[in-house]
Amino acid sequence: MSGPPSPLIENYLREAGFWHVVTIGRRCKLDSKFISALIERWRPETHMFYLSCEECTIVLKDV
Repeated sequence: MSGPPSPLIENYLREAGFWHVVTIGRRCKLDSKFISALIERWRPETHMFYLSCEECTIVLKDV
């Protein structure tokens, strides 16, 4: 979300336990070039990023 959620849905998000998801990344600046580079290297059939140095996968522990 680019801004705060509408007051109409804020209570629903809190009740559902998703309010913390809305606040994730609020203080982080996203680098579009970095994200584009990762997208180019993502292989959905193996759920891995293929980088020039080696393979990389994201597991639950990383999240």
